[in-house]
Amino acid sequence: MAGKETAADAANAGRLKQIALTYKMTRRADKKIGLVLAAVGIGILGVFLAIGFLIGHPVYLGILGLLLAVLATAIVFGRRAERAAFGQMEGQPGAAAAVLDNIGRGWTTTPAVAMNRSQDVVHRAVGKAGIVLVAEGNPNRVKGLLAAEKKKMNRIVADVPVHDVIVGTGEGQVELKKLRTTMLKFPRVLTGPQVTTTNDRLRAMGDLMSNMPLPKGPMPKGMRMPKGGPKAR
Repeated sequence: MAGKETAADAANAGRLKQIALTYKMTRRADKKIGLVLAAVGIGILGVFLAIGFLIGHPVYLGILGLLLAVLATAIVFGRRAERAAFGQMEGQPGAAAAVLDNIGRGWTTTPAVAMNRSQDVVHRAVGKAGIVLVAEGNPNRVKGLLAAEKKKMNRIVADVPVHDVIVGTGEGQVELKKLRTTMLKFPRVLTGPQVTTTNDRLRAMGDLMSNMPLPKGPMPKGMRMPKGGPKAR
């Protein structure tokens, strides 16, 4: 029993610490978060207490108001924390991949399946909606990356729909904070086994490309063998 209580106490302490860290992070981007949360909590509790005194049941309405105040405060805090997190991530390399990793069950994300020298990048997500290619970077440059990757997907899995999304704030682009919602709005056309088969085919193609043998012939000048290569016996 003592061991279970210790584990529970440790879990609660960790949860409180996480909430405190989230609040500090949010407050850096949202200076009014404390006032907003206080106004929501106190306002709801005050309304219920006032109604309770009017109808002669201040205790019952006070308890109900307290519970609703805590719930409403948690919802508001969660939304503003999410908005602050997206605001800090906006424009950062790999931000779209981080959102895709947290999209939920049923999706398999492969970051940076295509990239150019300017660090424009395309990520791939596979789910019941099919294949979604998500690009972040310069809109004009990523269009070429998307077209090439889409053509490759159509060769490997021609029977699976391929969608493309460009993350950004311009016309025809999807804001980072709306990426998850956009992904979930795509119509579900594949079954679970079909998603598994698609992932297996894409994974096999990736393994095939990574295991391709080096071309025969003389080594180009200036080229060195990578570390960990075959050693002379």
